Amino acid sequence: MAGFNPVGYFRDVRQEIGRVTWPSRKETLITTGLVLGLSALAAVFFLVTDWLIQLGMRLLFGFA
Repeated sequence: MAGFNPVGYFRDVRQEIGRVTWPSRKETLITTGLVLGLSALAAVFFLVTDWLIQLGMRLLFGFA
């Protein structure tokens, strides 16, 4: 197994960072908005689903 070369490692890291295509500010804001919106939608879905299951259990087992 070859030894670890820190200088070569950091040189390779620097080259890789230079190849990265960074998103624009607009793309970042749109993606962030989509993530927040879909997270809120999922939260509402699970809230309603939980409420319906709770209602069904109360009707089925007669809990007050």
